[in-house]
Amino acid sequence: MILRKPAVAGYFYPSNPKELLAEIEDYMPLRGNINALGAICPHAGYVYSGHVAGAVYSKIKPKNIYILMGPNHTGYGSDISVMNEGQWEIPLGKFEIHQELANKIIDKVSIAEKDTQAHLYEHCLEVQLPFIYKLNPKAKIVPIILKMVDMQNCIEIAKGVSSALKELNLVDESIIISSTDMSHYLPDELARKVDSLAAEKIKNFDPEGLYHTVLSHKISMCGFIPTVTMLFATKMLGAKEVQIIKYTTSAEVSRDYDKVVGYLGAIVL
Repeated sequence: MILRKPAVAGYFYPSNPKELLAEIEDYMPLRGNINALGAICPHAGYVYSGHVAGAVYSKIKPKNIYILMGPNHTGYGSDISVMNEGQWEIPLGKFEIHQELANKIIDKVSIAEKDTQAHLYEHCLEVQLPFIYKLNPKAKIVPIILKMVDMQNCIEIAKGVSSALKELNLVDESIIISSTDMSHYLPDELARKVDSLAAEKIKNFDPEGLYHTVLSHKISMCGFIPTVTMLFATKMLGAKEVQIIKYTTSAEVSRDYDKVVGYLGAIVL
């Protein structure tokens, strides 16, 4: 069995299990019951964005299956990389991949490939797992890493994911998490301005508008492809609205207002 070891423990988040659990509990003081079909969470080091991710995970009802979509920061692997077997380890425990669902998605998405290379050193999905562990330590995951693809590819992936969930009767048990940060290394005021353009499309549940807005305004939102895909997929599953939970920039912690990264958390229901 493939065991995907932690790549950023001790760097993006604590490697000591007790320290990590205590930090997660600080970020998730409440247990929510919103039956969300999707969510948007950041993936920076916890000191910067953990409170945003925690605000999202604190509000949503625990699920048994988490489909995790994130951008490819490493360049390794295929364009649409689905890890379809094995386990992911974090300091708190291990998550099994839901093989049946992962393989069904691969069967339905012509451009998707079985791939582990894109996942080995990629941080954007790994940093979600301690929060998910707090919600449901026995949950299963389907890790999907996406490179830059066009909007029709996003729609194809969304159709494949939503169709697979429906065919396997797993819609009620599942949630699709899009892992993304917002604009990168802009002055704080400008970052907030351009991020608000993307946030408005997200709030209006407009994946097509988000795709075009990010490209036309050259917004450095690293996970906009996963986010567009997640929004299309949840819409196909019957979601009606998006709630923006929190937005901030790294300047809140670093006090460096010259080069910031934006972080947004949202829930789709």
